[in-house]
Amino acid sequence: MTVQHDSSVYEEMQASEQFQELRRRYRSWAFPMTVAFLAWYLLYVVLSGFARGFMGTKLLGEINVALVFGVLQFVSTFLIAWAYSRHAAGKLDPLADELRAQVEEKTP
Repeated sequence: MTVQHDSSVYEEMQASEQFQELRRRYRSWAFPMTVAFLAWYLLYVVLSGFARGFMGTKLLGEINVALVFGVLQFVSTFLIAWAYSRHAAGKLDPLADELRAQVEEKTP
């Protein structure tokens, strides 16, 4: 059985100050982090294409700068995911839970 909800409840919630705060908290973290990660990734790609001498510099045995940067791409991806989960748990989830409870109270 599908329950249909009055769309005005959701429109009211979207217009609320709490929802706007939730969006602000999300965007203030996600957008800068996305830009930073893309800049880091593009730096790696550009250096790989145009600074071959630098990227080929051996650091330890057969390990060169390109390999280190490549591994750091994975490391930074996992660090960003971890940081986002902490940010969401501390700043987003409590507010989202409040909003969900309010919507559930207003819908049958």
